Amino acid sequence: MTSYTIPTVETKNLILRAPQEGDLPAMTTFFASDRSRMVGGPKTPLEAWRSLLGRFGHWAIMGYGGWHIVEKASGAFAGWTGIINAPGWDEPELGWVIFDGFEGKGIAFEAAMAARAYAAQHQGVNGPISYIAHENNRSRALAERLGATYEREGEVVGHRCQVWRHPKLEFSDTALTTERTGQ
Repeated sequence: MTSYTIPTVETKNLILRAPQEGDLPAMTTFFASDRSRMVGGPKTPLEAWRSLLGRFGHWAIMGYGGWHIVEKASGAFAGWTGIINAPGWDEPELGWVIFDGFEGKGIAFEAAMAARAYAAQHQGVNGPISYIAHENNRSRALAERLGATYEREGEVVGHRCQVWRHPKLEFSDTALTTERTGQ
């Protein structure tokens, strides 16, 4: 049996934690919506299940991956963020998804900053890219707010996109307030 730990990262307003089976209904709802087209959707409930399972496999194989975001104030599962480096990716990517109803609260910014800082400090991924669909103005604005800059036109899994480069972080720049481990 293979054993690994998915760290939990806590910020002022959020908890970035391992995916859980109880997250599947929200994932299924998200992947059934047109909003998911920016991240490979829409997907069937079975494909949403496979996406959930794939997150564990990514951590097991790569030693890093995506966290599920929990808003501390409500305890709600609000989306996900983290580092993806799957077949078809040029290099590690910082990605994010925020569910409907959680936008405009700074959740994506706070979560992506924490994930990026953790990856730089603990996982050897510093200065990742973000693939952003041409029509995804909100993600492009977030990338800019995160200090990323447009690098080039690109393609990921057969889809044309923009490639944005995040700045390399000095460890004193990290956005982490506390860190604890858990599964």
